[in-house]
Amino acid sequence: MNRGYSRCSTNEGKQDINRQVRELKAAGAEVVYMEYEHGDAKVKNQQQAMFTESEAGDTIIVLEVSRLARSTQQLCEIIEIIRGKRLRLVIVGSITVDCSNGEIDPMTNAFIQMSGVFAE
Repeated sequence: MNRGYSRCSTNEGKQDINRQVRELKAAGAEVVYMEYEHGDAKVKNQQQAMFTESEAGDTIIVLEVSRLARSTQQLCEIIEIIRGKRLRLVIVGSITVDCSNGEIDPMTNAFIQMSGVFAE
């Protein structure tokens, strides 16, 4: 299943999350998890639900890395979830991290290692 994740840092009266939802659906998301939560929040309930409900082989789609994580540490933690659950992460127009076999695909792993974002 393709699962999209959209997040705005302020409530629906101040930011329109619908643009993200439309773009995620256009990118193939069958289900979109919507969240109004500050990016630095330790707990993001909808993000947590998305990862809990995801099954091996599913794809997580986000429009920007900043919608998913706001720090290198958060991104590394999410990549570990992706790897452990054997998921694919698609950051639209940017990068795909394919861990469907339980490991990060070699090309993405090389890119991540060169960028210094994630060290094993």
